[in-house]
Order: sequence, then C-alpha cells, then structure tokens
Amino acid sequence: MKISGWLGVLSAAVALAGCGGGGSAARTVTIKGSDTMVILGQRWAETYMKEHPEERIQVTGGGSGTGIAALINGGTDICEASRPMKEKEKEMVRKRHGREVVEIPVALDGIAIYVPESSPVEALTLGQLKAIYTGRVGNWSEVGGPDRRIVVYSRENNSGTYVFFKEHVLDNEDFGREIQTLPGTAAVVNAVSKDPASIGYGGIAYASGIRPVAVQADDAAEGVLPSIETVERGTYPLSRQLFFYTVGAPQGTTRQFIDWVLTPEGQEICEKVGYYPLVWK
Repeated sequence: MKISGWLGVLSAAVALAGCGGGGSAARTVTIKGSDTMVILGQRWAETYMKEHPEERIQVTGGGSGTGIAALINGGTDICEASRPMKEKEKEMVRKRHGREVVEIPVALDGIAIYVPESSPVEALTLGQLKAIYTGRVGNWSEVGGPDRRIVVYSRENNSGTYVFFKEHVLDNEDFGREIQTLPGTAAVVNAVSKDPASIGYGGIAYASGIRPVAVQADDAAEGVLPSIETVERGTYPLSRQLFFYTVGAPQGTTRQFIDWVLTPEGQEICEKVGYYPLVWK
C-alpha cells in the first residue's frame, strides 16, 4: 500500500476517535519495544527533535513483547513491534482501555540469516534452516558446508523477530535444545562475527561484520538475498513489515510524529539506517 493510503487510514481513525486516542497531547512521546527497530526509532526521534526542539521523543528497546506489554499497561504512547500484535493482546488493550489498537506499518525489513564472512555457505533453504534451528541438523556438512558442528544463535522469546522466525521458518515447532539465545540482535551479530562455525538471524540493518546468505523457499527455488527490491516485491522469503501500535487513534504530538515518520523525509531515514521504506510507487 502507498504511504498516502496509510495516512488516509490514520486520518479516518482520528475522525472516528473524536477526542480520544492513544498518546497524550503533551510534548513528550514515549516509544518502547522492538530491539530490531530501536536504532531506527532513535534516528527518527533525533531527526524529528532537531526540527521540533520544543518536543521530546523518548525511545527504548527491550523487545516487541516488552513494548506490547507496556502498551497494554499504559506505559508507552507508541509500541514498536517487528511482528503483528496477536488478537489476544489486542483484546487485553480493549479490556483495559476500552479502545481499539491502531496498527501502523512504518518500514519494511528482511530477516537476514547471518553467517561469518569466512563461511563458504552461500544459500540455505527454509527447510534446512528449520532443520538447523530445531536441532535435526547439527553439522555444516549436512547443508553444503565444511565438516564442523553448527553453533546456532537465536533471539530470546520476547523478541518479535524470534516469534516471526518461529512462525515462518520453524512452522511453530520448538527451537532445539542446543540453541544459544542472546538478548538483542547486536549480540547475535557480534557472536556470529567471532565464531566461524556459527549461524544467526536478525534485521538486515544489523548485518555488519557478517554476511547474509541467500534464502531459498524450497530445493527447486533460486536463492534470494534481502534487498530493497526483493523485500518490497516479497520475493525474499523472510520479508516483513515493521509496526507502530497505539491505543486508539494517535493524537497531539504522537500523531504529528507518526505523520512525519510516514513522510518522504521520515521514510528516507529507513534507508540511511539500513531498513527499507514503505512502497511509494
């Protein structure tokens, strides 16, 4: 959907909400949630505050689950999430606040599969990734690599990236017992960059010091790397949207900030950080 379409959705939501809505009319807006999105949120906040010095945007991470919990409990104006909110989470908002959750896509991402730069492995199928992360494959020689035990890194279970990966790669099966979980994407990247036998996953913007491998939907498919073209077209198998969530239609400074994020200026920052803007054409 075009950016103008999302702005129209926001305008309609505000009209329906009347005087209510998530986010206060105060000059401070709090944003909490996805570690994948925290660097993007911070850059948006920094740029916006330079243009609006009278306003303050506070951004913290902790994981999508943490941000969603804060939204439910009234502890944040905006939740950043790298996965869609679940219906049961939205129902908790309705029960607590008497208003609907508003979902606002703000950027595109491709979950990259990280390997060390020295790794000879160029591509992996979704089936191979599932076998590695469920523990059914434990040696690189089984997936076209050297005869070496695979050291597997994952995000923790309050991460939206973890949830997305479990749903779209593991088909909701459990992760293997030998998987090492780390508290943030930066930690996964750091671990993989230092271990020649390792593999990890996370947002494409963090792919520094490591190399993303191409992902094949199945054995017969061509391997696809995450790029702005493949993510926008959805040809990269692990493409996804990144979201803002508010309780009710955003109002005041919260609405002004979100409107700005969806402008060409705000979307340009996605590319500067390493993510992808929503489709403009």
